[in-house]
Amino acid sequence: MQRKKPPQDHTSGAVAPEAVQLAVIGHVRSPYTERFGTPRQPTVQQQTLLDRAVEASIELLPGCNYEQALQDLEGFEYIWVMTYLHLNRHWKPTVVPPRGPKVRRGLFATRSPHRPNPLGLSALKLLGVQGRVIRVLGIDLLDSTPVLDIKPYVPYADAFPGARAGWLDALGEAPDAPDRWE
Repeated sequence: MQRKKPPQDHTSGAVAPEAVQLAVIGHVRSPYTERFGTPRQPTVQQQTLLDRAVEASIELLPGCNYEQALQDLEGFEYIWVMTYLHLNRHWKPTVVPPRGPKVRRGLFATRSPHRPNPLGLSALKLLGVQGRVIRVLGIDLLDSTPVLDIKPYVPYADAFPGARAGWLDALGEAPDAPDRWE
């Protein structure tokens, strides 16, 4: 199909910002109150507080019409939850991941929570929505973590099962293998 609208330029005159400000829309209500024992990814449950996926909730702030914004979300099985990892204050350009050999890796080749902008992204199983509260399974976040946004997980756009995973592919371990114990 050929494009019917003539090309437009929306960027030449625009100045890219060097800083942004985001608003918190809610908070995580999780059984996890310390980093140790909290899953490092939603699908990894070994070596966690309860060794299984646990139910948690996301409470959106009142007075913002979020009840309306949550309309139609219940039809999705998973959601993306974007968070601000408020307890992480410092970052380094290289880190030693908790799996595989003790080798320093470039931060951007890892999922370390200690980042220049401590943003979190979790794919969580959606259990239900009641008013401003979203019930989820498989939380990998600490209690009171600020939530920045929620989006539906859409398999045709969000899943790339055959994608390469860089240095993780060379480990020869299952993706949900336990971390290295110190």
